Amino acid sequence: MGDTAHGTQGKAFETMKNISVDGARLWDSLMEMAKIGATAKGGNCRLALTDLDRDGRDLFVRWCEAAGCSVTVDAMGNIFARRPGRDDSLAPVMTGSHLDTQPTGGRFDGVYGVLAGLEVIRTLNDHGIETEAPVEAVVWTNEEGARFAPAMTASGVFAGVFELDWAHGLTDPDGKTLGDELARIGYRGEAECGGRAIKAYFEAHIEQGPILEAEGKPVGVVTGAQGQRWFEITVTGAESHAGTTPMDRRKDALVGAARMVTEVQRIATARPPHAVTTVGVLQSSPNSRNTIPGRVFFTADLRHPDDATLTAMAAELRTACAGVAAESGLACEVEEIWYFAPIAFDEDCVAAVRQGAGGLGYGHRDIVSGAGHDACYIARVAPTGMIFVPCKDGISHNEIESAEPGDLEAGCNVLLHAMLERAGG
Repeated sequence: MGDTAHGTQGKAFETMKNISVDGARLWDSLMEMAKIGATAKGGNCRLALTDLDRDGRDLFVRWCEAAGCSVTVDAMGNIFARRPGRDDSLAPVMTGSHLDTQPTGGRFDGVYGVLAGLEVIRTLNDHGIETEAPVEAVVWTNEEGARFAPAMTASGVFAGVFELDWAHGLTDPDGKTLGDELARIGYRGEAECGGRAIKAYFEAHIEQGPILEAEGKPVGVVTGAQGQRWFEITVTGAESHAGTTPMDRRKDALVGAARMVTEVQRIATARPPHAVTTVGVLQSSPNSRNTIPGRVFFTADLRHPDDATLTAMAAELRTACAGVAAESGLACEVEEIWYFAPIAFDEDCVAAVRQGAGGLGYGHRDIVSGAGHDACYIARVAPTGMIFVPCKDGISHNEIESAEPGDLEAGCNVLLHAMLERAGG
């Protein structure tokens, strides 16, 4: 190889090493997307497969097409925006997250990972960089599970965890099916969901916790994610008059459920520091102030990074609920509706994130995700890594969710360089 070739190659390497994303453009894109489904308190409500979700998807597709990407939609509504590589037959290096939100969600959860992927593509275009492998930005459908439970539905179908027909048949509280709503908003695509080769997958996300902010580090190198088990619990007693039924003759489903909720809390506090449990939904029937509750429904969310511990927590929940029910003369049904094991991300992808953060001079630390993400399912079918950035006070799933533009830019820069390392410049 001649000196000219060596010089050209060296300049290209230096260009790639020194490029950075346009943080202002990334922020502007986030704020433009945040106008769709904006709430009075500064958050967002774009429930999966609503008209607002469609509007957010349409905007993303327009932006991607303007950046020269080809766009494919699969049978679960997952959107893949592809920037070709020198060898377009190679499996792509992919990045993304979700655009759907909680009912009172924020402007960054999920959408940051989607638009960080778009910003990577725009930055590669700005600098005229051609990667060896293609680069793709993806939107996964129904990550939140707020309208159609369970969460992470479409990435789960993609990874072979859920069957397509089962997912299409999921219903929202109004009885509308996921499949019909995909078709209604125009995002029930023809491409197969799954079966796409992926060289590497990265997901950038706000931490949704307080650790990075407390330590003053702009980047979290995510090594894995906690396992989760979701339960739906129904407690049945007997409705009766609140004024005429003696206390010792009552079968109060709500009192029994309250004791069970306390047990859910105890199960976590007995296993510090990683165990967490939450009762997020509690419904009492007939919900009348002068009738003893005859039926209570509640949910329990159990999480831990060690699968054996998580399994023990689940067993203890069943035992505790059965014990309270027996002592109180109640019936109790405990149904596990969702489980995925703790995830360890790919060592090479984790190393690429760590190298990107270190090479750019960003303070960083290894961290385990306490929340579930689409990356947790994609890790089953492709080498996967994640990048966290701080969020104010660790608050997420809330309209006041907030992140600093500089931190978002830092995370996106790390994403850019991790993807370049995997895609080949």
